[in-house]
Amino acid sequence: MTRLYDRVAVIGLGLIASSLIHAMRRADLAGTITGYDASALHMAQAREDGLCDMLADSAAAAVQDADLVMLCVPVGAMGGVAEEIGPHLRPGATVSDVGSVKRSVIDAVAPHLPPDVTFIPGHPMAGTEYSGPRAGFAELFDGRWCLLLPPEGCDPQALRQLRALWTGMGATVEEMEPDHHDLVCAVISHAPHLIAYTMVGVADDLRRVTDQEVIKFSAAGFRDFTRIAASDPTMWRDVFLNNKDATLEILGRFTEELFALQRAIRTGDGDMLHDYFTRTRAIRKGIIEAGQDTAAPDFGRAKTRPGE
Repeated sequence: MTRLYDRVAVIGLGLIASSLIHAMRRADLAGTITGYDASALHMAQAREDGLCDMLADSAAAAVQDADLVMLCVPVGAMGGVAEEIGPHLRPGATVSDVGSVKRSVIDAVAPHLPPDVTFIPGHPMAGTEYSGPRAGFAELFDGRWCLLLPPEGCDPQALRQLRALWTGMGATVEEMEPDHHDLVCAVISHAPHLIAYTMVGVADDLRRVTDQEVIKFSAAGFRDFTRIAASDPTMWRDVFLNNKDATLEILGRFTEELFALQRAIRTGDGDMLHDYFTRTRAIRKGIIEAGQDTAAPDFGRAKTRPGE
């Protein structure tokens, strides 16, 4: 691959950020990579592992002379970081992010950026339940989608360059409008995480069971809930607070569906249940056919990270 950026600044050094760095290095897409994280632990781990070419003492220092700045902090922190780095950005630089909520991030970040800086919000549709600079791996984006949300009048060269970066890291890029993005993500990611947190919370309330049978005999269904519910709490707190309207809309529809299933179970309507499960089973088939998962049995699927 052709080197796309001479100097990249990565603000926040968690799972996505560290995977970005590994993926950029794998394909030699960037020259010098400078990193910063507000967590002293993350900075110490990044320094010990040689994650970045340079580690800065602040976000403002990290973005000095950077061609590309990637904001990889929780969505609730985006505005504060943008305010800090705005005066220090190089004219002509590109700023992007990896947050899973877009409208609130755009509203929080865009006002703090100079007019000679191009802001292209982004969202790689990839991740694991792990977090921190040691959780990342270069293959995270391989075969996954990255959604870019260029504003009206976006610099076409900056957009082409950012698209090339993501494709060079293994992702397939598609462009989307912010509000539509937030509704889609509420369906495919945000609501499922909230439901998983709720189900594990219900089990935790039943401590008599949780301390014995639920933990001891956990199988596919509940085990997968616990995997999702192990995701970073700060990140998901901010996701729900910053995608409130779309999440509440989807939860309202979920509640209606749940009531319909409750009624079918209560009245013994086996035909309704069978038809419903047949339709939802087809969704799973579509996900496999789209290459977003494998049909291998659960215990036989490839591990999430290399070496596990």
